[in-house]
Amino acid sequence: MAQFQEATQTNTLPLPPAITPRGVAATELRPWGSFTVLEEGRGYKIKRIEVKPGHRLSLQMHHHRSEHWIVVSGTAKVVCGDLEILLSNNQSTYVPQCTTHRLENPGVIPLVLIEVQNGEYLGEDDIVRYQDDYARIEDKNQS
Repeated sequence: MAQFQEATQTNTLPLPPAITPRGVAATELRPWGSFTVLEEGRGYKIKRIEVKPGHRLSLQMHHHRSEHWIVVSGTAKVVCGDLEILLSNNQSTYVPQCTTHRLENPGVIPLVLIEVQNGEYLGEDDIVRYQDDYARIEDKNQS
C-alpha cells in the first residue's frame, strides 16, 4: 500500500501559476444577498452572486473593471447606462467599465448569477455608488 501512495504522489503534477486560482474568498453576506469569489487571477475575478427576491444592488459604477453577468436561475432586472432589460436562465449581459449599472431581483425566488470581472484593478473599493437602498453612500461633505 505504501508503494502505491508514493507512486501516486510522484505522478501528481502541480498546475502552472497562471492556471492556479488565487485569492479565493469565503461567501460574503450583503444586505441584498451574498457573493462568493470562485476564482481570481491576474486581470479577472469570477463570482457567484445571489440576490434575495425583491432586493437590488446599488446603482453604481467601476473605474477599473468591466463585468459579464450570466443568469443561472431566477430573473434579473438590469440597468446598464440608459438600457433596462430583464434576463432569465442562461441569458447574459455585458457592463462596460465606467458605466452606471444596477442589478435587481424582481422575482419570488433567489436570483443566482455568475459574474466575470475583467480589469486592471478588481478590489471591492472600486465602487462609486449613486443610489443605495441600504444607506451605503458616503457623504462627501462630512470630514
